[in-house]
Amino acid sequence: MKKWAVFLCLGLLAILLFLTACRPAATPDRVETQPPATSPAVDDIQPTATRPAATPTAIPSPTPTPQPTLAPPAVPLDRIAQGRRLGRGVNLGNALEAPKEGEWGMVLQEEYFRLIAEAGFDTIRVPIRWSTHALEEPPYTVDEDFFQRVDWVIENGLANGLNVVINMHHYEEIFEKPSAHAERFIAIWEQIATRYEDMPDSVYFEPLNEPHGQLTQDKWMRILGDTILAIRRIDNRHTLIVTGAEWGGYRGLQSLRLPEGEENYVCTFHSYEPMLFTHQGATWSGTGYQTLGVTWPGPPATPVTMDPEAAKVSWVFSWFRQYNTYPYETNPAGPKPIRDAFDRAVRAAEQQGCALWLGEFGAFEQADMQSRINWTRFVREEAEARGMSWAYWEFGSGFGVYDRAAEQWHEGLLKALIPDVSQR
Repeated sequence: MKKWAVFLCLGLLAILLFLTACRPAATPDRVETQPPATSPAVDDIQPTATRPAATPTAIPSPTPTPQPTLAPPAVPLDRIAQGRRLGRGVNLGNALEAPKEGEWGMVLQEEYFRLIAEAGFDTIRVPIRWSTHALEEPPYTVDEDFFQRVDWVIENGLANGLNVVINMHHYEEIFEKPSAHAERFIAIWEQIATRYEDMPDSVYFEPLNEPHGQLTQDKWMRILGDTILAIRRIDNRHTLIVTGAEWGGYRGLQSLRLPEGEENYVCTFHSYEPMLFTHQGATWSGTGYQTLGVTWPGPPATPVTMDPEAAKVSWVFSWFRQYNTYPYETNPAGPKPIRDAFDRAVRAAEQQGCALWLGEFGAFEQADMQSRINWTRFVREEAEARGMSWAYWEFGSGFGVYDRAAEQWHEGLLKALIPDVSQR
Protein backbone atom coordinates (compact mmCIF):
# COMPACT_ATOMS: atom_id res chain seq x y z
CA MET A 1 0.00 0.00 0.00
CA LYS A 2 2.80 2.33 0.85
CA LYS A 3 4.56 1.51 -2.43
CA TRP A 4 1.40 2.28 -4.43
CA ALA A 5 0.96 5.61 -2.65
CA VAL A 6 4.52 6.63 -3.38
CA PHE A 7 4.16 5.78 -7.11
CA LEU A 8 0.88 7.72 -7.24
CA CYS A 9 2.45 10.82 -5.72
CA LEU A 10 5.39 10.67 -8.10
CA GLY A 11 3.06 10.36 -11.10
CA LEU A 12 0.95 13.33 -10.07
CA LEU A 13 4.08 15.44 -9.58
CA ALA A 14 5.37 14.52 -13.03
CA ILE A 15 2.03 15.52 -14.65
CA LEU A 16 2.07 18.90 -12.80
CA LEU A 17 5.62 19.69 -13.94
CA PHE A 18 4.73 18.83 -17.54
CA LEU A 19 1.73 21.20 -17.55
CA THR A 20 3.75 24.05 -16.02
CA ALA A 21 6.45 23.75 -18.67
CA CYS A 22 3.93 23.99 -21.52
CA ARG A 23 2.27 27.29 -20.26
CA PRO A 24 3.01 30.38 -22.58
CA ALA A 25 5.18 33.25 -21.18
CA ALA A 26 3.41 36.50 -20.17
CA THR A 27 3.68 39.50 -22.58
CA PRO A 28 5.14 42.64 -20.97
CA ASP A 29 3.01 45.83 -20.85
CA ARG A 30 5.81 48.06 -22.47
CA VAL A 31 9.00 47.41 -24.30
CA GLU A 32 12.16 48.49 -22.50
CA THR A 33 14.77 49.97 -24.76
CA GLN A 34 18.43 50.21 -24.05
CA PRO A 35 20.15 53.58 -24.20
CA PRO A 36 22.44 54.09 -27.22
CA ALA A 37 26.01 53.07 -26.83
CA THR A 38 27.06 56.74 -26.66
CA SER A 39 24.71 57.67 -23.85
CA PRO A 40 26.22 58.07 -20.38
CA ALA A 41 25.63 55.47 -17.74
CA VAL A 42 22.51 56.01 -15.69
CA ASP A 43 24.56 56.72 -12.58
CA ASP A 44 26.41 59.51 -14.44
CA ILE A 45 23.31 61.46 -15.43
CA GLN A 46 22.79 64.52 -13.24
CA PRO A 47 19.26 65.57 -12.36
CA THR A 48 18.06 68.68 -14.25
CA ALA A 49 15.29 71.09 -13.52
CA THR A 50 12.07 70.48 -15.30
CA ARG A 51 11.86 72.77 -18.36
CA PRO A 52 8.64 74.20 -19.74
CA ALA A 53 7.63 73.08 -23.17
CA ALA A 54 9.42 75.08 -25.85
CA THR A 55 7.38 77.69 -27.71
CA PRO A 56 7.71 77.32 -31.48
CA THR A 57 9.58 80.27 -33.08
CA ALA A 58 9.47 81.54 -36.63
CA ILE A 59 12.42 80.74 -38.87
CA PRO A 60 14.37 84.01 -39.25
CA SER A 61 14.76 85.59 -42.69
CA PRO A 62 18.25 85.46 -44.21
CA THR A 63 20.41 88.41 -43.12
CA PRO A 64 21.67 90.48 -46.04
CA THR A 65 25.40 90.22 -46.57
CA PRO A 66 26.90 93.38 -45.06
CA GLN A 67 29.04 95.61 -47.23
CA PRO A 68 32.70 95.06 -46.38
CA THR A 69 34.20 97.85 -44.31
CA LEU A 70 37.69 99.16 -44.76
CA ALA A 71 40.48 98.82 -42.25
CA PRO A 72 42.19 102.15 -41.64
CA PRO A 73 45.93 102.40 -42.28
CA ALA A 74 48.29 102.41 -39.34
CA VAL A 75 48.90 106.15 -39.79
CA PRO A 76 45.84 107.61 -41.56
CA LEU A 77 46.43 110.47 -43.97
CA ASP A 78 44.51 113.70 -43.60
CA ARG A 79 42.41 113.78 -46.78
CA ILE A 80 41.96 117.56 -46.65
CA ALA A 81 45.71 118.03 -46.36
CA GLN A 82 46.24 115.54 -49.17
CA GLY A 83 43.93 117.58 -51.38
CA ARG A 84 45.70 120.84 -50.62
CA ARG A 85 49.03 119.16 -51.17
CA LEU A 86 48.21 118.76 -54.86
CA GLY A 87 48.53 122.52 -55.22
CA ARG A 88 49.22 123.70 -58.77
CA GLY A 89 49.53 120.97 -61.35
CA VAL A 90 49.70 120.15 -65.03
CA ASN A 91 48.51 117.16 -67.05
CA LEU A 92 50.99 115.17 -69.13
CA GLY A 93 48.32 114.78 -71.78
CA ASN A 94 48.38 113.10 -75.21
CA ALA A 95 51.19 110.72 -74.27
CA LEU A 96 50.34 107.56 -72.32
CA GLU A 97 46.60 107.88 -72.92
CA ALA A 98 47.09 107.64 -76.68
CA PRO A 99 46.55 104.15 -78.12
CA LYS A 100 50.34 104.02 -78.30
CA GLU A 101 52.71 106.63 -76.90
CA GLY A 102 53.77 108.92 -79.73
CA GLU A 103 50.70 108.22 -81.84
CA TRP A 104 49.27 111.62 -80.85
CA GLY A 105 52.59 113.41 -81.33
CA MET A 106 53.72 113.37 -77.71
CA VAL A 107 56.51 111.26 -76.21
CA LEU A 108 57.49 112.05 -72.64
CA GLN A 109 61.07 113.18 -72.10
CA GLU A 110 63.10 113.23 -68.88
CA GLU A 111 63.70 116.98 -69.15
CA TYR A 112 59.96 117.72 -68.99
CA PHE A 113 59.80 116.76 -65.32
CA ARG A 114 62.59 119.16 -64.45
CA LEU A 115 61.00 121.98 -66.46
CA ILE A 116 57.65 121.45 -64.76
CA ALA A 117 59.15 121.48 -61.28
CA GLU A 118 61.35 124.52 -61.96
CA ALA A 119 58.37 126.46 -63.31
CA GLY A 120 56.67 126.12 -59.93
CA PHE A 121 54.20 123.29 -60.44
CA ASP A 122 53.58 120.90 -57.55
CA THR A 123 51.87 117.98 -59.28
CA ILE A 124 51.74 116.05 -62.52
CA ARG A 125 48.60 114.19 -63.50
CA VAL A 126 49.41 111.26 -65.78
CA PRO A 127 46.55 110.15 -68.05
CA ILE A 128 47.09 106.47 -68.92
CA ARG A 129 45.21 104.17 -71.31
CA TRP A 130 45.77 100.94 -69.41
CA SER A 131 43.03 99.13 -71.32
CA THR A 132 45.05 98.82 -74.52
CA HIS A 133 47.98 97.28 -72.64
CA ALA A 134 46.15 94.53 -70.75
CA LEU A 135 44.89 91.12 -71.82
CA GLU A 136 41.24 91.04 -72.83
CA GLU A 137 40.65 87.72 -71.03
CA PRO A 138 41.34 86.72 -67.40
CA PRO A 139 43.62 87.37 -65.64
CA TYR A 140 43.76 90.64 -67.65
CA THR A 141 47.52 90.95 -67.18
CA VAL A 142 49.05 94.35 -67.88
CA ASP A 143 52.03 94.28 -70.25
CA GLU A 144 55.28 94.41 -68.26
CA ASP A 145 57.01 96.77 -70.70
CA PHE A 146 54.17 99.25 -70.36
CA PHE A 147 54.25 98.95 -66.58
CA GLN A 148 57.96 99.77 -66.70
CA ARG A 149 57.21 102.87 -68.75
CA VAL A 150 54.74 104.03 -66.09
CA ASP A 151 57.37 103.21 -63.45
CA TRP A 152 59.76 105.53 -65.25
CA VAL A 153 57.22 108.38 -65.28
CA ILE A 154 56.48 108.03 -61.57
CA GLU A 155 60.17 107.81 -60.66
CA ASN A 156 61.01 110.94 -62.67
CA GLY A 157 58.13 112.85 -61.13
CA LEU A 158 59.14 111.91 -57.60
CA ALA A 159 62.83 112.60 -58.31
CA ASN A 160 61.85 116.18 -59.18
CA GLY A 161 59.77 116.67 -56.04
CA LEU A 162 56.41 116.40 -57.79
CA ASN A 163 53.26 114.69 -56.61
CA VAL A 164 52.14 112.10 -59.17
CA VAL A 165 48.53 111.25 -59.98
CA ILE A 166 48.07 108.13 -62.10
CA ASN A 167 44.66 107.49 -63.56
CA MET A 168 42.68 105.26 -65.89
CA HIS A 169 42.06 107.25 -69.08
CA HIS A 170 40.15 106.47 -72.28
CA TYR A 171 38.80 103.07 -71.26
CA GLU A 172 36.23 103.52 -74.04
CA GLU A 173 34.76 100.02 -73.80
CA ILE A 174 33.55 100.49 -70.23
CA PHE A 175 31.60 103.57 -71.30
CA GLU A 176 29.73 101.42 -73.82
CA LYS A 177 29.31 98.14 -71.88
CA PRO A 178 29.96 98.78 -68.19
CA SER A 179 28.88 95.39 -66.85
CA ALA A 180 30.93 93.46 -69.40
CA HIS A 181 34.12 95.34 -68.47
CA ALA A 182 33.74 95.82 -64.72
CA GLU A 183 35.71 92.67 -63.83
CA ARG A 184 38.58 93.62 -66.15
CA PHE A 185 38.60 97.20 -64.90
CA ILE A 186 38.89 96.07 -61.28
CA ALA A 187 41.54 93.46 -62.12
CA ILE A 188 43.71 96.12 -63.76
CA TRP A 189 43.43 98.32 -60.70
CA GLU A 190 44.38 95.41 -58.46
CA GLN A 191 47.59 95.08 -60.47
CA ILE A 192 48.27 98.83 -60.25
CA ALA A 193 47.68 98.85 -56.50
CA THR A 194 49.93 95.83 -56.01
CA ARG A 195 52.76 97.33 -58.04
CA TYR A 196 52.70 100.76 -56.38
CA GLU A 197 51.57 100.01 -52.83
CA ASP A 198 55.06 100.80 -51.49
CA MET A 199 55.33 104.14 -53.29
CA PRO A 200 55.33 107.29 -51.10
CA ASP A 201 52.01 108.95 -50.30
CA SER A 202 52.75 111.67 -52.86
CA VAL A 203 51.49 109.14 -55.44
CA TYR A 204 47.72 109.24 -55.88
CA PHE A 205 45.31 106.81 -57.60
CA GLU A 206 42.47 108.17 -59.75
CA PRO A 207 40.20 105.25 -60.76
CA LEU A 208 38.65 106.69 -63.93
CA ASN A 209 38.66 109.81 -66.05
CA GLU A 210 35.30 111.37 -67.01
CA PRO A 211 32.79 108.50 -66.72
CA HIS A 212 30.02 108.95 -69.28
CA GLY A 213 27.86 107.20 -71.89
CA GLN A 214 26.26 103.96 -70.68
CA LEU A 215 28.31 104.25 -67.50
CA THR A 216 25.59 106.16 -65.67
CA GLN A 217 25.95 107.53 -62.16
CA ASP A 218 24.30 104.50 -60.53
CA LYS A 219 26.39 102.02 -62.52
CA TRP A 220 29.55 103.98 -61.90
CA MET A 221 28.91 104.18 -58.16
CA ARG A 222 28.60 100.39 -58.00
CA ILE A 223 31.77 99.78 -60.02
CA LEU A 224 33.66 102.52 -58.16
CA GLY A 225 32.66 101.00 -54.81
CA ASP A 226 33.84 97.54 -55.85
CA THR A 227 37.06 99.02 -57.23
CA ILE A 228 37.82 100.89 -54.01
CA LEU A 229 37.25 97.75 -51.95
CA ALA A 230 39.56 95.80 -54.27
CA ILE A 231 42.28 98.44 -54.03
CA ARG A 232 41.96 98.71 -50.25
CA ARG A 233 42.39 94.97 -49.79
CA ILE A 234 45.87 95.54 -51.23
CA ASP A 235 46.73 99.14 -50.40
CA ASN A 236 44.91 101.09 -47.69
CA ARG A 237 47.38 103.97 -47.60
CA HIS A 238 47.38 105.86 -50.89
CA THR A 239 44.90 108.67 -51.45
CA LEU A 240 42.18 108.08 -54.05
CA ILE A 241 40.85 110.79 -56.35
CA VAL A 242 37.19 110.20 -57.09
CA THR A 243 34.60 111.72 -59.38
CA GLY A 244 31.04 111.18 -60.51
CA ALA A 245 29.62 110.41 -63.92
CA GLU A 246 28.41 112.98 -66.49
CA TRP A 247 31.92 113.51 -67.89
CA GLY A 248 33.40 114.22 -64.47
CA GLY A 249 31.52 117.47 -64.02
CA TYR A 250 30.43 118.90 -60.69
CA ARG A 251 26.94 117.40 -60.98
CA GLY A 252 28.28 113.88 -60.52
CA LEU A 253 29.81 114.87 -57.18
CA GLN A 254 26.40 115.67 -55.75
CA SER A 255 25.41 111.99 -55.57
CA LEU A 256 28.85 110.47 -54.95
CA ARG A 257 28.73 107.29 -52.83
CA LEU A 258 31.80 105.57 -51.42
CA PRO A 259 32.13 102.35 -49.40
CA GLU A 260 31.59 102.56 -45.67
CA GLY A 261 34.86 103.32 -43.92
CA GLU A 262 36.62 104.96 -46.88
CA GLU A 263 38.23 108.11 -45.51
CA ASN A 264 41.25 108.80 -47.70
CA TYR A 265 39.98 110.49 -50.84
CA VAL A 266 39.91 113.77 -52.75
CA CYS A 267 36.97 114.83 -54.93
CA THR A 268 37.68 116.01 -58.46
CA PHE A 269 35.80 117.61 -61.34
CA HIS A 270 36.68 119.12 -64.72
CA SER A 271 35.64 122.47 -66.18
CA TYR A 272 35.90 123.71 -69.76
CA GLU A 273 33.06 126.20 -69.77
CA PRO A 274 32.23 127.70 -72.13
CA MET A 275 32.94 124.75 -74.40
CA LEU A 276 32.27 126.79 -77.55
CA PHE A 277 35.24 128.93 -76.56
CA THR A 278 37.65 126.35 -75.08
CA HIS A 279 37.02 123.75 -77.79
CA GLN A 280 36.55 125.93 -80.85
CA GLY A 281 38.05 124.28 -83.91
CA ALA A 282 38.60 120.96 -82.13
CA THR A 283 37.72 118.45 -84.84
CA TRP A 284 36.92 115.67 -82.33
CA SER A 285 34.23 117.81 -80.68
CA GLY A 286 31.77 117.76 -83.59
CA THR A 287 30.17 120.17 -86.02
CA GLY A 288 28.84 122.53 -83.34
CA TYR A 289 32.35 123.54 -82.33
CA GLN A 290 33.81 124.62 -85.65
CA THR A 291 33.07 128.33 -85.32
CA LEU A 292 36.35 130.21 -84.88
CA GLY A 293 37.06 133.69 -83.55
CA VAL A 294 35.29 133.23 -80.21
CA THR A 295 37.03 135.46 -77.67
CA TRP A 296 36.93 135.52 -73.90
CA PRO A 297 35.34 137.31 -72.26
CA GLY A 298 32.30 138.22 -74.28
CA PRO A 299 30.67 140.06 -75.85
CA PRO A 300 33.00 140.38 -78.84
CA ALA A 301 33.82 143.79 -80.30
CA THR A 302 32.37 142.53 -83.59
CA PRO A 303 29.63 139.85 -83.64
CA VAL A 304 30.94 136.43 -84.55
CA THR A 305 29.41 134.71 -87.57
CA MET A 306 28.61 131.09 -86.88
CA ASP A 307 29.86 128.21 -88.93
CA PRO A 308 26.95 127.22 -91.25
CA GLU A 309 26.76 123.69 -89.82
CA ALA A 310 26.96 124.95 -86.24
CA ALA A 311 24.06 127.31 -86.88
CA LYS A 312 21.84 124.28 -87.48
CA VAL A 313 22.30 123.14 -83.86
CA SER A 314 19.64 124.88 -81.78
CA TRP A 315 21.56 125.26 -78.51
CA VAL A 316 24.62 126.51 -80.39
CA PHE A 317 22.52 129.06 -82.27
CA SER A 318 21.03 130.28 -78.98
CA TRP A 319 24.44 130.47 -77.29
CA PHE A 320 25.94 132.62 -80.04
CA ARG A 321 22.94 134.97 -80.04
CA GLN A 322 23.55 135.60 -76.33
CA TYR A 323 27.32 135.73 -76.76
CA ASN A 324 27.11 138.41 -79.42
CA THR A 325 24.66 140.61 -77.49
CA TYR A 326 24.67 140.04 -73.71
CA PRO A 327 26.82 142.25 -71.44
CA TYR A 328 29.89 140.91 -69.66
CA GLU A 329 28.12 140.22 -66.37
CA THR A 330 25.54 137.87 -67.94
CA ASN A 331 27.35 136.81 -71.10
CA PRO A 332 27.68 133.02 -71.57
CA ALA A 333 31.39 133.70 -72.17
CA GLY A 334 31.62 135.78 -69.01
CA PRO A 335 32.30 135.16 -65.32
CA LYS A 336 28.86 134.05 -64.15
CA PRO A 337 28.70 130.50 -65.60
CA ILE A 338 32.16 129.69 -64.22
CA ARG A 339 31.46 131.12 -60.77
CA ASP A 340 28.09 129.39 -60.54
CA ALA A 341 29.60 126.01 -61.50
CA PHE A 342 32.45 126.40 -59.00
CA ASP A 343 30.06 127.36 -56.20
CA ARG A 344 27.99 124.23 -56.87
CA ALA A 345 31.12 122.09 -56.92
CA VAL A 346 32.19 123.52 -53.55
CA ARG A 347 28.78 122.75 -52.04
CA ALA A 348 28.97 119.18 -53.34
CA ALA A 349 32.45 118.76 -51.85
CA GLU A 350 31.30 120.13 -48.51
CA GLN A 351 28.45 117.63 -48.55
CA GLN A 352 30.97 114.83 -49.18
CA GLY A 353 33.45 116.18 -46.64
CA CYS A 354 36.31 116.20 -49.13
CA ALA A 355 38.92 118.54 -50.54
CA LEU A 356 38.23 119.63 -54.11
CA TRP A 357 40.62 119.28 -57.04
CA LEU A 358 40.00 120.88 -60.42
CA GLY A 359 41.67 118.08 -62.34
CA GLU A 360 41.34 119.56 -65.85
CA PHE A 361 40.79 122.97 -67.42
CA GLY A 362 42.28 124.49 -70.54
CA ALA A 363 41.63 126.23 -73.85
CA PHE A 364 42.56 124.79 -77.25
CA GLU A 365 45.16 126.46 -79.46
CA GLN A 366 42.59 127.57 -82.07
CA ALA A 367 41.48 130.35 -79.70
CA ASP A 368 43.57 133.53 -79.75
CA MET A 369 46.35 133.53 -77.19
CA GLN A 370 45.19 136.59 -75.27
CA SER A 371 41.73 135.07 -74.77
CA ARG A 372 43.33 131.83 -73.61
CA ILE A 373 45.42 133.80 -71.10
CA ASN A 374 42.39 135.79 -69.91
CA TRP A 375 40.27 132.67 -69.41
CA THR A 376 43.03 130.61 -67.81
CA ARG A 377 43.90 133.32 -65.29
CA PHE A 378 40.25 133.83 -64.37
CA VAL A 379 39.57 130.11 -63.86
CA ARG A 380 42.74 129.65 -61.81
CA GLU A 381 41.93 132.65 -59.60
CA GLU A 382 38.35 131.53 -59.03
CA ALA A 383 39.49 128.01 -58.16
CA GLU A 384 42.11 129.20 -55.70
CA ALA A 385 39.68 131.67 -54.14
CA ARG A 386 37.54 128.66 -53.21
CA GLY A 387 40.44 126.65 -51.81
CA MET A 388 40.78 124.28 -54.78
CA SER A 389 43.97 122.68 -55.98
CA TRP A 390 44.13 122.33 -59.75
CA ALA A 391 45.85 120.77 -62.77
CA TYR A 392 45.93 122.53 -66.14
CA TRP A 393 45.21 120.58 -69.34
CA GLU A 394 47.91 120.18 -70.55
CA PHE A 395 51.69 120.41 -70.82
CA GLY A 396 52.82 120.40 -74.45
CA SER A 397 50.15 119.57 -77.05
CA GLY A 398 47.10 121.39 -78.47
CA PHE A 399 46.14 122.99 -75.15
CA GLY A 400 49.75 123.17 -74.02
CA VAL A 401 51.40 125.68 -71.74
CA TYR A 402 54.79 124.64 -73.12
CA ASP A 403 55.88 124.99 -76.76
CA ARG A 404 57.91 121.84 -77.43
CA ALA A 405 58.92 122.94 -80.93
CA ALA A 406 60.38 126.23 -79.65
CA GLU A 407 61.53 124.56 -76.42
CA GLN A 408 60.08 127.32 -74.28
CA TRP A 409 57.03 128.13 -72.20
CA HIS A 410 54.12 130.14 -73.53
CA GLU A 411 55.06 132.88 -71.13
CA GLY A 412 51.65 134.52 -70.90
CA LEU A 413 49.89 131.21 -70.20
CA LEU A 414 52.50 130.17 -67.66
CA LYS A 415 52.14 133.46 -65.76
CA ALA A 416 48.36 133.08 -65.84
CA LEU A 417 48.89 129.80 -63.98
CA ILE A 418 51.97 130.63 -61.87
CA PRO A 419 51.89 134.40 -61.31
CA ASP A 420 55.23 134.44 -59.47
CA VAL A 421 57.02 132.39 -62.12
CA SER A 422 59.60 135.15 -62.71
CA GLN A 423 60.73 134.83 -59.10
CA ARG A 424 61.60 131.13 -59.43
